[in-house]
This record gives sequence, structure tokens and C-alpha cells, in this order.
Amino acid sequence: MDSLSGVGVLDKSMRLLDALVDGPLSLAELVQRTDMHRATAHRLASALIVHGMARRTDDGRFCLGLRCVVLAANVAEARLAEMAQPVLAELRDATGESTQLYVVDGHERVCLAAAESPHGLRTIVPVGQRLTMSLGSAARVLSGEAGIVASVGERQAGVASVSAPVLSGTAIIGAISVSGPLDRTTSDPERKYGALVLGAARELSEAFAARGLRDGTG
Repeated sequence: MDSLSGVGVLDKSMRLLDALVDGPLSLAELVQRTDMHRATAHRLASALIVHGMARRTDDGRFCLGLRCVVLAANVAEARLAEMAQPVLAELRDATGESTQLYVVDGHERVCLAAAESPHGLRTIVPVGQRLTMSLGSAARVLSGEAGIVASVGERQAGVASVSAPVLSGTAIIGAISVSGPLDRTTSDPERKYGALVLGAARELSEAFAARGLRDGTG
């Protein structure tokens, strides 16, 4: 089989990974799927295991490794952050307050994208900042609380926020938030901004789903 990239060992490794997408395979099945010599398939599959791109199941078959999951998650988050930026900017302009997109990372939530309010007195959450999963409207959304969620002085005194979930199917993949000082957000931020936040979250959810379908990843 001709090399696609001119780097034969890389092309063969990708053929192995493509074959494993459909599920665990024995060495004989790998050989059949990839049309490689048995020794070559075993050598490359073993090398992929060393790098975490493949692993062996309990019954000895080969399957995709956990590193593939990590790489896929990073790609999805980068795509989500890119698509979120114009949505957050539009929401910021509509509310006059700072807007953020949060995702879960382990036992914390991380600000994946943000648009700052033009007001001198505003909430600032830098991209990449890690926050607790126990306090705040976004934390409660990411923990599975349904619908629009508001918090007043929950994480920080004098600050209120309202958040809504970004969905992939039925799974919550992020939370869009508006946050600002109480003298502007009032003690009922859901009434003031809830519909706008929910609309932005739905817009991003639909854009993410449409992008996945176009890329063949949905």
C-alpha cells in the first residue's frame, strides 16, 4: 500500500489507530484490517501502547488508549472555546456585564473563554482560571442543576451571576455565565439576564452540534 505522507511508519500507525476506532481487535484481526505483516502490526501496536495511544484489554485484544481520549477532549474544548467567543461578546454587549464559559476539569471548573464588561467596576475571570465546583451559579449548572441557575454573593460578596448549560445531546459540556456587581445585576439576576443567558447557551449548543456534524464528529 502506498504511503500517504511519505513517512511509512506514521501511515501504518494511523492505519492501526483507524482500525481500532471500531473497537477492540485481536492481533489477527488487526492484520486483516490493515493488511500488514503480523510482525509489523504487533511491533507498531506495542509502540502505540508505550505512548498511551493503544492498550490491551483483559483478554489480550488491542484497543484505543486513554491518551486518545485526552487528545480528543482537548480538541473539543479548543473548538468550543473558539465558537464561544462571538457568543460571549454578543451576550456581553446585550447585558453590559462580563460573560464567561466554564467547563469541568477534574474537581474544579475552568474558565475556557470570557468577554469583559466595559464598566470600570466589573467582574474579571481570566481565561484558564480554576474555580471551585461547590459555589457559584456555573458550578451548580456543571454539577447538573437543571435550567437557569442564579447566585447572589455565593462565591464573592457583592457579586451576582446567572448561568445556563451548554449541551451536547443531553450531556452538559459547559456553562455560560453573566456576572457583575449587585448594584447593576440586582438581587434577582435571573429575572434580568436569565433569558439572554439561556439564549446564548442554546446558540452555542446548536453551533457546537452543527460543527460536529460538518466535521463528522457529532
